Amino acid sequence: MRIKGIAQKWLLNSFGIVLVILIIGIIGSGVLLRQYYYGAVQQQLLARSDFVYSMLERYEQGSATGSVDGDLREYVVSYADKGTIELMALDSSGVAKLTSSGFTYQSGAAPDYLEALDSESGIGWWTGQMNGQKVMAVCRMVPVLNSSYSALRFVVSLEMVDRIILSLILLVTGLGFVVLTVVYLMGIAFARSLVRPIRELGAAARKIAGGDFKTRISREADDELGELCETVNSMADELETAERLKNDFISSVSHELRTPLTAIQGWAETLGDIGHGGSISADEQQLMDKGMRVILDETKRLSGMVEELLDFSRMESGRLNMQKEKMDILAELEETVLIYEEKAKKEDIVVRYTGPGMLPVIFGDRARLRQVFINVIDNAIKYSDPGGEIRISAAVRGDSILIQVSDDGIGISPEDLPRVKMRFYKGNYSRRGSGIGLAVADEIIAQHGGSLTLTSTVGVGTTVHILIPVSGQQSAAQNAGEQTIIEIQ
Repeated sequence: MRIKGIAQKWLLNSFGIVLVILIIGIIGSGVLLRQYYYGAVQQQLLARSDFVYSMLERYEQGSATGSVDGDLREYVVSYADKGTIELMALDSSGVAKLTSSGFTYQSGAAPDYLEALDSESGIGWWTGQMNGQKVMAVCRMVPVLNSSYSALRFVVSLEMVDRIILSLILLVTGLGFVVLTVVYLMGIAFARSLVRPIRELGAAARKIAGGDFKTRISREADDELGELCETVNSMADELETAERLKNDFISSVSHELRTPLTAIQGWAETLGDIGHGGSISADEQQLMDKGMRVILDETKRLSGMVEELLDFSRMESGRLNMQKEKMDILAELEETVLIYEEKAKKEDIVVRYTGPGMLPVIFGDRARLRQVFINVIDNAIKYSDPGGEIRISAAVRGDSILIQVSDDGIGISPEDLPRVKMRFYKGNYSRRGSGIGLAVADEIIAQHGGSLTLTSTVGVGTTVHILIPVSGQQSAAQNAGEQTIIEIQ
């Protein structure tokens, strides 16, 4: 039969182990009890034989008067313990010639008599059946040589002893089964206390796997299962957040893609109606030039979003490769600042750049680092209001280069700040963007051995700190130079 379920397996194992221990205990108890009681009987018989032996030794030593056989016969016939122990006087053939009960038994020599003959101590033992009873016998050789009796034999019934041993074994067995019953009942209660929350966890996990991320499990204990419940609840929270961010991301990206596509489609339809008369007027030519510029700008915008999505996909699959070489990071930063000159002017935002004349050479990917600068500066413009100011600086900090991009825009709330680098996360949905650009930028900087961190205050602004290690050691004199200041209005 196949055992299923933790409860059944636990009960089977624990119950089986306890049962085996009890069986071993009962068997061991029986052996010990038998050794104890049989040993006590043996000691009693030996004490009786020692007493008679010491009495007979006086005849051998000549210190006692009278007839040995007569005194021995009198002692056997009037033996005081004949009600419990039978005393026999054996002849040289080992046959009982005289007994305390007056009855004679087997005609041949007893096994204990034969053992006593061969023993240096003159003592022999035997346990077995006699006249339908289990008995224990000790045979002691008579030390008097001129006696017609060669040995004395003490025989006691073991029936009462066996009944006492059996009673005690039954008592131990009963106690064992009581313990076994208690263990079984406690095991069932304990197994149920384990199985119920585990089943609840399983049911909740299946619901979560089915997409019901609002499922939660109540924590009823402070043990490992309680911690597991909290872990599952935390997992559900994270999955719910990830699902919400994913849905928001899909909605945001759909909107971001729809806007340029709508512009391209609209201008394409407008331009398609121009020139049907065979000639193009100056106004139509101006309209066509404007439309082509819009189509080109929106196409570039679409291409940038698609490339950003591809980079994110590569990052998620671990295929965001870097083509690193020795490079001048200052040149890439300044070119990026100049690229955003026109964009800043259109948004009525001032860009102030302050940097040294030279920075140490780093080992990095030019295109990827420029992508980071573009993303960070674009975010600063995106989250700044008209009339705002963006400050960009670069400097050496120890063995690294520190680039800072600050704005005086809307800022990031303390609740959103720890999550802004998460994939799909957007702290403010009123501004454009997919919510993955900063996650990609953080991964690029991490692959350069650096870090990207943010500090922000709501209503005051945000500062992005980019720290990139330099390649090799360079002196401060090499890094020094006149500052370059660029102001774009």
